Amino acid sequence: MADSDNTMTLPFVTRRQVLAGGMITPSALVLEKNAVAGNVAATKTSPDPVLALWREWKRAHRLTDQLCRRQQRLETRLVESVGFPCATVRPPEGEDVTVHSIEALNEVLGKGPDMTALRQKAEADLAAHQARWDAAAEEGGYTAALRAEREAGERAADLLEAITSTPATTLAGVAGKLDAVLREGEAWEECSEFPWPQIRSALSDLVHIADPMMPEQFFHGEQRSKVRRRWAGCCSAPD
Repeated sequence: MADSDNTMTLPFVTRRQVLAGGMITPSALVLEKNAVAGNVAATKTSPDPVLALWREWKRAHRLTDQLCRRQQRLETRLVESVGFPCATVRPPEGEDVTVHSIEALNEVLGKGPDMTALRQKAEADLAAHQARWDAAAEEGGYTAALRAEREAGERAADLLEAITSTPATTLAGVAGKLDAVLREGEAWEECSEFPWPQIRSALSDLVHIADPMMPEQFFHGEQRSKVRRRWAGCCSAPD
């Protein structure tokens, strides 16, 4: 989302998809435990670097979602109390038009000298409304919340890039990569559009492969039932 500044551009309303991710994270965590238990000596001497990055990414991703929800709440209050910066103009022989930026104003009125007076008044109205928005955003904490969300999002993006460029050395690392891709890219949970069902299927295959290694420890009680239910309809759950 762009900051509200003196350029008087309309702040873009962020409507970030916050994914539950419950289907993915337990499987990646369990795969991590199995990787450690199945090869203790190897993981002690050379732990999978992807897993460390994945844990950091999870924290950054969770924080970004939390901050996103906060700034959305503050934005809603701001819109209700101040309204998006705008100005209303009436071109000659036309109807009233509401504009939210100088660019939009120029499209409506053009830059001809015959529109100078109308344009100047609209610019002044837009600037005044923008100033009210900026002051309320700063006072209400919206500006700070927006900045914090952006910083957390950039941190998560950097970690995702690092995960992508780092070779995994365990099944858990591969699962972590798939988990991050799903939660970052899927438009909604259990999205049916390509490639999300295929990625969920690949993650399910990892679980099927790893489960026989330690069948009594792979899932336990409610966790196993929960994961199976969430896979129902999109992936084949283990018997």
